[in-house]
Amino acid sequence: MLRKLCVFVPLLVFTFSAFGQESRHFTFHYGFTVKNVPAGKKVRVWIPFAQTDAFQEVKLVSFKGDVPLKQTRELRYGNEIFFGETDKPGAPELHFDVEYDVLRHERVALNPAPNVRTAALNEKQRRENLQPDALVPIAGLPAELAARVTQGKTNPLEKARAIYQYVFTTMKYDKTGTGWGRGDVLYACDAKKGNCTDFHSLFIAMARAQGIPARFEIGFPLPADKHSGEIAGYHCWSDFYIDGKGWIPVDISEAWKHPEKRDYFFGSHDVNRMQFSMGRDLHLNPQQAGSPLNYFVYPYVEVDGKEYPNVSLAFSFADAGSAVATR
Repeated sequence: MLRKLCVFVPLLVFTFSAFGQESRHFTFHYGFTVKNVPAGKKVRVWIPFAQTDAFQEVKLVSFKGDVPLKQTRELRYGNEIFFGETDKPGAPELHFDVEYDVLRHERVALNPAPNVRTAALNEKQRRENLQPDALVPIAGLPAELAARVTQGKTNPLEKARAIYQYVFTTMKYDKTGTGWGRGDVLYACDAKKGNCTDFHSLFIAMARAQGIPARFEIGFPLPADKHSGEIAGYHCWSDFYIDGKGWIPVDISEAWKHPEKRDYFFGSHDVNRMQFSMGRDLHLNPQQAGSPLNYFVYPYVEVDGKEYPNVSLAFSFADAGSAVATR
């Protein structure tokens, strides 16, 4: 158990852990409804289940659903899952609610007082984090761009910084039109715009093309200036691996939104987030009938063996000690 000293900041309560970096304590509500369920059809539901790791302490407060749920684990990345199924849904709507208590810690890997979790990748892990994903090629245009922006650099950390700077200065956070949000690297190269998925997919592709292991992580953002409220959608980020230093965090889309933190987000993740899963092209457990999931942060539902998109989402948070968020 970490010893904490409360420090009050306007509009938000942070704590400082034993190593002097920020933490944020909050509850998180993950709810959804499967709507207009056809009678007599088999329904299967997979829900990402947030885990404790070195940078977030997660306690499951409650979980309930109109279909009995059991805990499973996705095998490639170890993502935890709640899974439920029924051959006879008892109502045209199925409701699910999961409540968490979370203490999220700041990740700082490169400043003068880093909180580094050293790691040694085995060959399987190294290969896993260097190979392409379906929408994240590491040959062709991404490799050409990576070679160009890292020209003359031999140190992997310097290469990673050069790639970070390229994505930061080239991409625009813009969710207009179509094509954004899929983490499609070729789209990002062409459109030079998108959301966090597109920013970090391009970074991962270019890093891997230069032999730097990189991985994709996804969860939800917490507003820095609010105590509680609804959360409209996901946020994702990335890590890259350097021998002798371990996994180094980056968040280029947040840096784009807050350019004064451009240097901070190369090597750091703030406390205003909660991680749910890792990786792309995911085969769930038990395996879904549909295609591998591009990423896994929202519930995935199948009816009669086919993906069922008619799902209403409800996510919210409340800082510890504040009023419960509206649901």
